[in-house]
Amino acid sequence: MIMKAAFQGEPGAYSEEAGQAYFDQAEMVPYESFPDVFEAVATGACACGLIPIENSLAGSIHQNYDLLQQHNLYIVGEYTLRVRHCLIGFPGTELADIRHVISHPQALGQCAAHLRAMNLKSEAVYDTAGSVKLLKANGDKTCAAIASRRAAQIYGMLILQEGIEDNPENYTRFLEIAPQARMPKGNVKTSIVFTIKNEPGALFNALRSFAERRIDLTKIESRPLVSKTWDYLYYIDLIGAVDEEPVQSALEELRSSALMLRVLGCYPRFHDELR
Repeated sequence: MIMKAAFQGEPGAYSEEAGQAYFDQAEMVPYESFPDVFEAVATGACACGLIPIENSLAGSIHQNYDLLQQHNLYIVGEYTLRVRHCLIGFPGTELADIRHVISHPQALGQCAAHLRAMNLKSEAVYDTAGSVKLLKANGDKTCAAIASRRAAQIYGMLILQEGIEDNPENYTRFLEIAPQARMPKGNVKTSIVFTIKNEPGALFNALRSFAERRIDLTKIESRPLVSKTWDYLYYIDLIGAVDEEPVQSALEELRSSALMLRVLGCYPRFHDELR
């Protein structure tokens, strides 16, 4: 039986493209929202999900950090996709016909300078591939969508321009989430989330646990702690496995001072990040 993997968006979304490249064999199942993806994995409707967590130009997807904390799921893999945006319109239209553009807010942000240079107004919608679906439904030939090449093919639309992102170093990092943790060996990342006392030196002391052991922290992200105003959750990605030294001793030291510490998952590093 082919494994079902959940993603957010319509067929042709970048999350689907990433899933098709990442999984050896999987049926990619679309869901309308990120909470729906997490719920599908939590309830067993899908064996796993693939969620975007950060973009090299637009930054972190904060909602997914919050959802990782809210659900009892684990990060078990990662994949990085080179994002190439296309300006998509109706067959028979020309670039000069376009007056406004629709797409997901992240895609619009990644193409903002290009759109300004073309004097095009923009409107945010729920999804990149979904913007092509909406465009085809509304029939407005002065409107274009920003999405993938595959989205244009799926909906029978025309690529007016390709590679319109402002910076070619446009990558999105995805995480595979699953109900059960894994413990891989070799080149491994560990992701954790913790809270600490709001007092001088608390964050310095937390990070010192890793610095003194020369553990490479590849990402640090803070998110508001909903239950306490002006307190924060700290998310960290680090190199190393949770059950091996020196990571194990660093986490034990952090646990002794943290108000809460949770390991979100251990997973193989995506090989392109080693370049």
